[in-house]
Amino acid sequence: MPPTPPPSPTQTSFFTPLTAFTSAVRGTSRFPHRTPHPLRALPPIPPAAYPLQVAFDLFHSPSEPYRGRLAPSPTGLLHVGHARTFFTAWQRARQASGILVMRVDDLDSERSRPEFVEAALEDLRWFGIRWQEGPGRPDRAGSWTSLVPSSQGPYGPYLQSKRHSFYDNAWRKLMRRGFLYPCTCSRKDLAAIATAPHEAHHATDDEPIYPGTCRNFGPFIPQLPGPNQLPVDLGNVNWRFRVPEGTIVEFEDRNLGPQRFVAGQDFGDFLVWRKDNTPSYQLACAVDDAAMAITEVVRGADLLKSTARQILLLRALGQRIPAWFHCPLIADHNGQRLAKRHDALALRTLRQRGLTPMNILAAELPVIPVMA
Repeated sequence: MPPTPPPSPTQTSFFTPLTAFTSAVRGTSRFPHRTPHPLRALPPIPPAAYPLQVAFDLFHSPSEPYRGRLAPSPTGLLHVGHARTFFTAWQRARQASGILVMRVDDLDSERSRPEFVEAALEDLRWFGIRWQEGPGRPDRAGSWTSLVPSSQGPYGPYLQSKRHSFYDNAWRKLMRRGFLYPCTCSRKDLAAIATAPHEAHHATDDEPIYPGTCRNFGPFIPQLPGPNQLPVDLGNVNWRFRVPEGTIVEFEDRNLGPQRFVAGQDFGDFLVWRKDNTPSYQLACAVDDAAMAITEVVRGADLLKSTARQILLLRALGQRIPAWFHCPLIADHNGQRLAKRHDALALRTLRQRGLTPMNILAAELPVIPVMA
């Protein structure tokens, strides 16, 4: 087989070290001027940039076993950033001799696909990650087609699409306690908020700061006539969590250190229920982490503000707040945050190219700095 021609400058990306390693193992090098030595093609990961080897810090009591979770969203194939974050979650659970839960966050009915669920579970197992609770088991042929509706563990179902009653009950509790109000703002109204000049610095957040348009239309404290009845049709309007302006949420992140967010500056009243009768990510995530007795949440640094919101929800619901460990985000060769549209960096694609989990973990990848 003739040697593979070297890539042009426009084709070179931060995955070049992985490609070089693969070529070296096969006896060809994409860098003919270098010695094709596999160890030289695997630069170590800077510890400060992405600590894969993390000493577990025992903040929970010995009587409270460690419970972590993986929560992929099946709206596309998992990419390298997902893999490294999930690897960190698995490693921390393993170091604590704890339980790792697989929960599939498939509330987005328009984009979630069963084939992406199967791909995520198969790719993570190929990556060496194992969990003790989750949505079913593969059959003898290794297929995950039997994962619905079976479940493995005491806190199922482990697919959010099957947990609507949990979110419904949480909505009732928040409503009774006066934390929610209906919001009739349209998508056009919210888009205008997001593009306003004073909101430009929040462009990287998942939800613009809501100005409180609907919160002061008058008192709305409905009396629920019974445990199985709702005062209004949940599908008529959106519902927001009322955050008093100036509320400060502080927590100690086990990776990034002290975090501080101020309502009205960093986030505002946020959605908990949509007019299509779907709970928001914030509500579903907080409710499930509490119901599944999760003691530490490991996820990407893009969800730091979501953590602040979920702390408020957990407090309002009277639930225990877990510990937090946020991982830096991986960037592409243009410095842009990885997304599921980066098919070339999907685990499935890299597997097909012959790369191994060790290649992916050992490659030196750029990370996005966490903004203070």
